[in-house]
Amino acid sequence: MIDKNLTRRGFIGAGGGMAAASLMLAAGFPAAAHQERGEARATGQPMPDGVELPATPPRKKRADSLGFAIVGLGGYALNQMMPRFADAERAHVSAVVSGNPDKLRKVGDAYGVPRDAQYSYESFADIAQNPNVDAVYIVLPSGLHAEWTERAFAAGKHVLCEKPMALSSAECERMIAVSRRADRKLMIGYRSHFEPHNLKAMDLMAQDAVGPLRLIRSEQASRMEPTTPSENWRVNRALAGGGPLEDTGIYGLQAALYLSREMPESISAAAFRPSGDPRFAEIFAHVASQWRFPSGAVAHLATSYDSLGTNFVHARGATGALIMEPATSYSGQNLVLEGRGADGRTSRDFEPGDPTVQFARQLDHLADAVRDGTSIRTPGEMGLRDVRLIEAIYASAAAGRTVMLNPDGTMKS
Repeated sequence: MIDKNLTRRGFIGAGGGMAAASLMLAAGFPAAAHQERGEARATGQPMPDGVELPATPPRKKRADSLGFAIVGLGGYALNQMMPRFADAERAHVSAVVSGNPDKLRKVGDAYGVPRDAQYSYESFADIAQNPNVDAVYIVLPSGLHAEWTERAFAAGKHVLCEKPMALSSAECERMIAVSRRADRKLMIGYRSHFEPHNLKAMDLMAQDAVGPLRLIRSEQASRMEPTTPSENWRVNRALAGGGPLEDTGIYGLQAALYLSREMPESISAAAFRPSGDPRFAEIFAHVASQWRFPSGAVAHLATSYDSLGTNFVHARGATGALIMEPATSYSGQNLVLEGRGADGRTSRDFEPGDPTVQFARQLDHLADAVRDGTSIRTPGEMGLRDVRLIEAIYASAAAGRTVMLNPDGTMKS
């Protein structure tokens, strides 16, 4: 169980099985934008700080390269994902979409995108007539993922959607249904599934490198600078949901699943929102949960927007421990396996590859799925599973009790 003292010190809940607005109301939030989803819409934002656009358009790719339209030219798209197209073998930028005309023109021109493939949000539907666009990469705030994924399918395009897949399991289910009706691929942007250290960790756990699993601990935390919901979408409930859990905490949630190779059978959780802090007028500052797996192993997960930065995942078994710190960052991952092995060594460091390849590999993976018909490693069904678990965490925190789960992540009545 979660330490009851945490609740007495001010932890409060957000919901799960109820509608998103009802969950937040149960947690003490005022009725606001999240229940009026129409207020969540894509708008043009200024060019983010620190963006370095390519001096010359990226090199031409192989003939079967997949053309991506990038929807949402924010910091992650411009500083992380778009530069990595240069490293991809089978993916290129063929269109850009933004509500800021000046930014749209600068970014599009820098990436060699023709002017007639530089779309506003209002003209997005015209992408259906562009044969050079095979897929749409949704890099908008989380509360817009469902709407724009469905728009992309309506245009006949495949979709790579950033995590979390959506802000409710109902939206996820609808996205999957629309994908099937359109006969188009749907992939969720879980980049750690393409990162060498995390892949090595998955292999080691599959080989029982730590013996029978007993405990997983994961924390993803940072301290957010002063801001308000009108200034930063990450603290806007309509666009971000509950806050850090959907943003960085979902990496810990994912790690607990792919390292344990189990689904939890129960979850106990707590969430905290300090009063009087504009950053947390609409979202939580911290979310913590404890999971129990059918094997008897447990997981302790925590995430925060208001504590000293950390990013680690530990998996401890009866005979060893797997330590990733940092675990799921853009670069700099570190993987250590502790415990005496057959060679007598008590600690082994692994350097399976450059962590930054995760971005290009993710892009090429969708290209392979579209061109060759290979299976998608991070499909919409995985995104749905994870959002169901997020809903269970919020439901447990709201009710102040343990929530029992079905094998598919849905909550038992």
